[in-house]
Amino acid sequence: MIQLNCSHNMYTYNTYHLVKAFFPEEEVCQNVAEDMEDAFRMTFPDGREFAVKREEIPAGADRSAGKYAVDTRLYEACRAYTGRELAWGLLTGVRPTKLAMQKLEEGMDRDAFVRWFREDSYVSGEKAQLAWEIAGREKSLLDRLDCRDGYSLYVGIPFCPSVCSYCSFSSGSLAQWQDHIGDYLAALLKELAWIGERAALCGKKMNTVYIGGGTPTTLTAGQLEELLSCIDRCFSREHLLEYTVEAGRPDSITEEKLQVLRGHGITRISINPQTMQQRTLDLIGRRHTVDEIKESFHMARGLGFDNINMDLIAGLPGETAADMADTLEQIRALGPDSLTVHSLAIKRAARMGQEKSTTGSIASLAGDPAVMAREMSAMIRMAYGAAGKMGLSPYYLYRQKNMAGNFENVGFAKVDKAGIYNILIMEEKQSIIAAGAGASTKILLDEPLDAPGGRKGTKTTLVRAENVKNIREYITRIDEMIERKGEWLWR
Repeated sequence: MIQLNCSHNMYTYNTYHLVKAFFPEEEVCQNVAEDMEDAFRMTFPDGREFAVKREEIPAGADRSAGKYAVDTRLYEACRAYTGRELAWGLLTGVRPTKLAMQKLEEGMDRDAFVRWFREDSYVSGEKAQLAWEIAGREKSLLDRLDCRDGYSLYVGIPFCPSVCSYCSFSSGSLAQWQDHIGDYLAALLKELAWIGERAALCGKKMNTVYIGGGTPTTLTAGQLEELLSCIDRCFSREHLLEYTVEAGRPDSITEEKLQVLRGHGITRISINPQTMQQRTLDLIGRRHTVDEIKESFHMARGLGFDNINMDLIAGLPGETAADMADTLEQIRALGPDSLTVHSLAIKRAARMGQEKSTTGSIASLAGDPAVMAREMSAMIRMAYGAAGKMGLSPYYLYRQKNMAGNFENVGFAKVDKAGIYNILIMEEKQSIIAAGAGASTKILLDEPLDAPGGRKGTKTTLVRAENVKNIREYITRIDEMIERKGEWLWR
């Protein structure tokens, strides 16, 4: 067990996640005591102690500088104890490329950024280069958008054929919710109609649509037709650049459903195997075969879909680098237009996370941590290499808490096939209006600001409006969800 003692709440978040990155298998206990002698104190697994003295915090340091002083000293202590570096250094946030984007917009060049990132945040040179490369690609795409008057629409379908063991999304199995889908769609269409009317009144331009979940193709062909027809009626496509539907699970895809998507001009779909190893698919609760993945992909190609994404997860239970190599070779043979490679993140809300808390060890689920770290490193390298051979370049990146090996999730794409919505959700450069259970709306507002010298200016504020996650509550409280958005939406 590792004990962390903090003199202030502001130290708890970063220190906990830094320590868990170095010691993923250890139980970490935290305590806050404002009257403690040190600013921060840690007891390592072998009983050794490390402390940051209060006098080591720069005099007059603000909250951010104080946290940074503790974080840097803690990182150096954990590095010395373990003999390991973290690829992403001090970073505990999910959007490292956002920092690269900020420096790019400030006029910093690549070499200066890489040097700054390494010195300031202990990020490896390889990851610093990657963040800069992706930020440049993101900026070239974002420059095509009207980020002030444009917006993106997210539509959530919280149903799946079955719930995967690693999944923490607010989705339910089709068997459990079959009798409620009609009521859910009625509430969703009501919310979409209101958003469309509000957008038109305010002169806003819809740039992307993303229908996710869950698994949207869990809906029948008739239900998909009803949903997509509603979007056609309620929203203008004059400024639309991308229309994505997560077809997702092969066991939810039929030719009739794909025909419905084609009929409504969907430009991008995802067919997500996660792995091409049958034993792993069976283990994690995906009730389809490897052959069905291939059949669904070829069916979509045959119907004319020319922008197909596939998702993979590195670090699934029991998988090795050899399994990943085989999976990547099978994906290469299919030739997707984009590939998203996730590092397994086990969250408490997922069944796998609950099993972990019961067993007390991730090792029983995903192998010995030391071995897994080596395997994960090899898997990630293989994924980058395979993507390059397929003509795919990295275009967006994000991180999650509790990620295997402390790595990252990266999207790779061919030229002109990058997912614009994926970039927008990470960089927060445009409002994303979300409908459905558990959907999170992010509204960018220009607020008045008093500048020096009595001048007037504006600042951009991000406001979040969350829909309830519970499907039954979403259905019964839909008017409340609409009112909650109306309080902020393009006021």
